[in-house]
Amino acid sequence: MALPLIHLKALRLRIGATQLFEDAELAVAPGDRIGLVGLNGSGKSTLLKMAAGEIEPDAGERFLQPGVTLRYLPQEPDLSGFASTLAYAEAGLGPEDDRHRVPALLKALGLGGDEDPASLSGGEARRAALARTLAPVPDVLLLDEPTNHLDLPAIEWLEAELRHLRSALVLVSHDRRFLEGLTRATVWLDRGACRRMERGFADFEAWRDEILEQEEAERHKRDRKIVREEHWLRYGVTARRKRNVRRLAELNALKQARREAKPVPGKVKLAAARAETSSRLVFEAEDLAKAYDGRPIVAGFSLKVMRGDRVALIGPNGAGKTTLIKLLLGELTPDAGTVTRGISLEMVSLDQKRETLDEGATLAEVLTEGRGDTVFVAGQPRHVVSYMKDFLFVPEQARQPVGRLSGGERGRLLLARALAKPSNVLVLDEPTNDLDLETLDLLQEMLADYAGTLLLVSHDRDFIDRVATSVVMAEGAGRWTDYAGGYSDMLAQRGAGVTPHQDAKRAKPKAQRPAAASQAVPPRKRRLTPREQHALKTLPAEIERLSAEAARLEAAMADPTAYEKDRALVERTARALDNIQAKLQAAEDEWLRLELLKDELA
Repeated sequence: MALPLIHLKALRLRIGATQLFEDAELAVAPGDRIGLVGLNGSGKSTLLKMAAGEIEPDAGERFLQPGVTLRYLPQEPDLSGFASTLAYAEAGLGPEDDRHRVPALLKALGLGGDEDPASLSGGEARRAALARTLAPVPDVLLLDEPTNHLDLPAIEWLEAELRHLRSALVLVSHDRRFLEGLTRATVWLDRGACRRMERGFADFEAWRDEILEQEEAERHKRDRKIVREEHWLRYGVTARRKRNVRRLAELNALKQARREAKPVPGKVKLAAARAETSSRLVFEAEDLAKAYDGRPIVAGFSLKVMRGDRVALIGPNGAGKTTLIKLLLGELTPDAGTVTRGISLEMVSLDQKRETLDEGATLAEVLTEGRGDTVFVAGQPRHVVSYMKDFLFVPEQARQPVGRLSGGERGRLLLARALAKPSNVLVLDEPTNDLDLETLDLLQEMLADYAGTLLLVSHDRDFIDRVATSVVMAEGAGRWTDYAGGYSDMLAQRGAGVTPHQDAKRAKPKAQRPAAASQAVPPRKRRLTPREQHALKTLPAEIERLSAEAARLEAAMADPTAYEKDRALVERTARALDNIQAKLQAAEDEWLRLELLKDELA
């Protein structure tokens, strides 16, 4: 094995009352592509800072090979003191580095180099920091959440750039697809220790679950042995005459091991408080138009959102995703066009920019809005500490200020606050930022069970694929297109990547009319949306497939000897049949609704 470029060994670190690391180890060899994963608050960012030499451990060693160059991308880069983004990026170069690489990287990341750091958005600051980190082409790259605040074109560019670099890589990210595309090894930071798997992130979850299942089996075996030994100690005939000193010592050792065993972290309990059911129609936009300073943000856009739809809005930063949502919600007035909103809408928004969190407020004050120790969840009172436990906060954190939370913990706090409010429409703006992968899994499960409607802004390709039923893509010049399905379905229908100008150049742009003139034109007749047209074409085949599957399962259930042969298999088959029949009924109902609507519009 090659000598590591950097080696952290036997690390120990205590922060307050928390033992963050205990005998943690990280070794990075030439060519390594390591994904560093773990729960929020487990110390991933701290471990990267130790590797970068920014934090000293209480104990342990940090070895960096002489002459090895290392660059670190923090979650929140500091650009203060620099006159421009170019000056900031060039400050990361060494004497022998190519200075011409900096302007090229800034241009690829959508920056000109003359931007004032004080006026940058979060995404622009992250792009400048990436240029500064990547420009020297170091031997070791330490990247902490590099995709945060980046749009999809920038994420795909960064993934391609990193794939072709010779640098060894240690990557912390919540973006599954980004991790799967770049990693060849995975380090799991779990309860203060590092476990390493010499395979990429695609195999991580199965490996993790296998380890946790083995731990659970060993814990159960130990607990049963303690019960047996205690029974012997109390009731054994031999014990009543003379207690066996050796067995008693073994029992005490087992109890000590149980006390010292680190508990497996719990799971976040996510459930959105439900309001009354909204009307079937939630939003219907007709010929929406909005422009700023002569630049069209939305032009001639129509969309129909029904109850239960999950609509993801994607596009480059600055394309107008937030503007479009505000037009739908009624927070902005369009220059032209109309928006019809349903009745009984109870909307809850999740602000992932975190400006709404008071750094000095405690967690309890944020959740209760300063009203003592009670938080109202769906109108029902709960003690704030009990509710905090659902989101993996410990009771001691109730009086802790928000400013001491990690990025992931702030994300969980915002989720806790938003999900306590009754809703039938959820508006989630970048909900995946800083959340750990386990919390993301549970958020996806919660959204799958959510009976209301979802409007989602996200750059997480895997999350969109798992959650969205349709994707609205910014095509440039104010044009937006509605695609059925998730992110992968959108790419297949579009036949191109996510860079808007590629599609916009081929398409003939609609002529822009003055707002007053467009208002004078009679409203356009309602038409089937692209998603509805796609559903009409694909539902018959889906119905046929589900019908065949239902027939197969019914045939298996009809076997009179099946129950005697394998009772568990019959029960599983019955559950699968119920699930298929429910899907078949829903598909037939949707096809019938669309056929009636098509006839009505014709």
